[in-house]
Amino acid sequence: MISDVIEKNQQYVVLDEYNKKISSNYFSSLGELIGFTGSFLVFRKNQQYIVYDEDLTKIASNYESNLGEFRKAVGNTINFRKNGQIHTYDSNLDKISSRWE
Repeated sequence: MISDVIEKNQQYVVLDEYNKKISSNYFSSLGELIGFTGSFLVFRKNQQYIVYDEDLTKIASNYESNLGEFRKAVGNTINFRKNGQIHTYDSNLDKISSRWE
């Protein structure tokens, strides 16, 4: 389970609840960390959102133009804002629901 993500030596280091390293990878490989939950991390790179598991294995990706603006990652979901709506996706970037703002 992901408890924290730290930046060290140009790498993101994923830590568990005991502050032990689960995994790590370089900024240049992953892009910008924009959110994480206990089970996945969301990065932005090359105009894409990319979801990784705690081992930094890619789960899913999709373009910003398709998803909209990242809002937050909570529990097992990720929220994006697009065209006046909030769209909720799971960690596979499959849409669950939408609502007007």
